[in-house]
Amino acid sequence: MIKIKQNKYCPLNYTMNLIGTKWKPLVLFHLLEGASRSGVLQKKVPGISNKMFTQTVRELEKDGLISREVFPVVPPKVEYKLTERGKTLENILKAMDAWGVQNHHAE
Repeated sequence: MIKIKQNKYCPLNYTMNLIGTKWKPLVLFHLLEGASRSGVLQKKVPGISNKMFTQTVRELEKDGLISREVFPVVPPKVEYKLTERGKTLENILKAMDAWGVQNHHAE
């Protein structure tokens, strides 16, 4: 049985607030491969709309998990990459992926 902490600070709640949406783990997982241009990264996340992609990367950037670099070229080039803090999620993201591989046929 898992014991749930009864105090106001819950580490799992903190983590889920940072990465617990439908899209954030997917964006973070694909950035484990390295820096990626905005359009390329968005294509790796099937089903995400432009609006939701923009909202997701802005939130991840605000939380210090990814960084955004804009290159002064025409057309504009934007590249995202994991920050050092974002890289600390690698084991969690890979474990979630492995669990999905092992269990997706269990439905």
